[in-house]
Amino acid sequence: MSRKLIRYSMQIAMLKQLLALSLITEKEFTLIKNKTMKEYDVVSDLTS
Repeated sequence: MSRKLIRYSMQIAMLKQLLALSLITEKEFTLIKNKTMKEYDVVSDLTS
């Protein structure tokens, strides 16, 4: 697994924690996740 993909996975995991703790809204989660996916060149999200 590339370092880039590991960093992406860690960022998404942290984002999911923020959502679970209600520190961000579902809309904010989606916006940040989509931006992060573009930033890391991730085409699909199989975890949704």
